[in-house]
Amino acid sequence: MKTVPTTPEDSRPDEASQVVAGERRRLLNLAYRMLGSLAEAEDVVQETYARWYAMSRRQREAVASPGGWLTKVAGRICLDVLRSARVRRERYVGEWVPEPLPARSEWPAGTTDDGTADPADRITLDESVSMAFLVVLEAMTPAERVAFILHDVFRYPFSEVAAIVGRTPAACRQLASSARRRIETSRAPSTPTPQRARVVREFKQAWQSQDIDALVGLLDPDATAVGDGGGRVTAMPHPVEGAERIARFFVDRTLPGRLTLREYTVNGQPGLVARLDGVVVSVYAFDIAGGRIRRIWAVLNPEKLRPWKTG
Repeated sequence: MKTVPTTPEDSRPDEASQVVAGERRRLLNLAYRMLGSLAEAEDVVQETYARWYAMSRRQREAVASPGGWLTKVAGRICLDVLRSARVRRERYVGEWVPEPLPARSEWPAGTTDDGTADPADRITLDESVSMAFLVVLEAMTPAERVAFILHDVFRYPFSEVAAIVGRTPAACRQLASSARRRIETSRAPSTPTPQRARVVREFKQAWQSQDIDALVGLLDPDATAVGDGGGRVTAMPHPVEGAERIARFFVDRTLPGRLTLREYTVNGQPGLVARLDGVVVSVYAFDIAGGRIRRIWAVLNPEKLRPWKTG
């Protein structure tokens, strides 16, 4: 990245830059929802700030709304990343699952190894980062995804969305409407968190005891399990479908005494973390409806487990 020299005048703090410094968390939340990858979201935020500070002090002071400028730039970068990601994910080994996020309250250290704040702690955990939600977003076109997230999740008016997506406000309204229909079509009836937690706990217990019948009873007959190893570790190359097949798949991969399971909040909802000899090797997110598990997402790719401590 090109280094832009600064003059003594440029190096003095200005009011706009102070406002900009407070925008980092919002930008990271925006980029993660758009991309489904914390690593890519961090890169987008870094590039956005690099472009801001590459301007002269006079250029920065001429920006009427620094926050709006940052959002516009970050949104356009995300749009470019999404377009290139579609090609990269076609070459991805196996299934691609969004990067799972731990809940801050269940990760008490809250810091990375160098003692700085962990970016995962700055992601607000709500329905718009649930694994089921992010997976549906993956099926959208880049323009649909960006328009929907900016308008429906972050409440930006279509006039501002249009400037980011490069379409008219009316076209952006149609994009968001199309994305909204996809969300509504896939959305299951809401299940209270305590019930979700109970189902996940019972799944963990049945898995640990290798009780196939109990697992089948917790799974929807048409359930699907997806694994993401990214070609770095062994994972099922295709989704496993059907309650009995999924139950047998998990039982066959039990390692008594070595594989331990713990209940954690994953992307804001009850999930599981598996450790092999004390090291986190996989994170499981669940889609639950009617007291049964409809979908399981297992992330095993070590690059996507970076925010999770081995503890």
